[in-house]
Amino acid sequence: MVRLSRAETQERNRAKVLAAARAEFAERGFREAKIDAIAERAELTRGAVYSNFPGKRALYFAVLADEAEHGAEADGEPGHDRAGALAALARAWVARFPLATDDRFEAASLGADLVPEIVAGDDIRRPFTQLLRLDAILIGLALEALEPGGERLVRTAEMALTMLHGASELASAAPGFVEPFNVVAACEKLAGLELADRWQGPPIVPKSRNCARPWAPPPAVDLLRDEPAVLTGDGVVTVLGLHRLSAVEDAVRAAPEGCRVTAAVVTGNPGELMPLARLVLAGVRGRLRQAFPARAIPEVQVVCDEKGALAAAAGVSAVSDASETAVRVSDGRIVAVAEGLGAGHAAALAGVPDSASSR
Repeated sequence: MVRLSRAETQERNRAKVLAAARAEFAERGFREAKIDAIAERAELTRGAVYSNFPGKRALYFAVLADEAEHGAEADGEPGHDRAGALAALARAWVARFPLATDDRFEAASLGADLVPEIVAGDDIRRPFTQLLRLDAILIGLALEALEPGGERLVRTAEMALTMLHGASELASAAPGFVEPFNVVAACEKLAGLELADRWQGPPIVPKSRNCARPWAPPPAVDLLRDEPAVLTGDGVVTVLGLHRLSAVEDAVRAAPEGCRVTAAVVTGNPGELMPLARLVLAGVRGRLRQAFPARAIPEVQVVCDEKGALAAAAGVSAVSDASETAVRVSDGRIVAVAEGLGAGHAAALAGVPDSASSR
């Protein structure tokens, strides 16, 4: 019999806990599920469960993230203009609406306690809000790329997400009440709605500091594409805590053409909040793939930097949910650093003539 290494044993136990927790949450719901019952299902001790997950809520988020990352995506044709993309986004969304007679009902039931847990947790609401803002920014950028014209469309994306999240809640609470075709038609009409959306830029922009430090980033995964992140070449890396994710737009709007923007997502509570981030980002990835052609996907990378390794490579030794630091990278070196509110904007513009900046 082959003896497993400690890391292999821990990975196997983690997988067993996730499978057992999924079954327990699906059967009993989050509130009624018990750690002891999950341990019994996994044929492990209670301590083994806690050695992998800090608590029941963290385990619940991890189960939902695993489901989102490995679940099948709905088939469909992406849109090639704004109205078409919004309609495609809505069609992919309503395809997941639960029916009491099919397998989607169990999947929807598994996630039924997510919103109540977010509402009940003061420490969860703000990160979740910022994750949704990031979702809207990325969808807005994709909409802008379909019909370039200088118009910001993040508010349009926010309206679409507001409508779709609300429809999902009603579809779960009152099956049959929401008419999916009407939801798709309403989302499509958002393309022509004037929302006076103008990019104002950050109110505060710190001065960037020139430097010449080696840039040796660790391997990382871009969660928007589910592939290795490209961290070489000319670019901006923003280290953003979960309370500051919307600041990625500062870097994206200021970066010149060909300058890749990477958001390294960090938090002071990785055991619980990183699974929540992975859950939301898996949804963002699916939405972008289903609703937009490849040419419209934003040239933005998002990395969940759970252990702070990418942040450390950028010179950030301690991270929190309020972290906001950005570095400009060129030719294998960090050539500029900015810290605080507006850091991404400052780093993106470091050494760039005014005429070459902004999108």
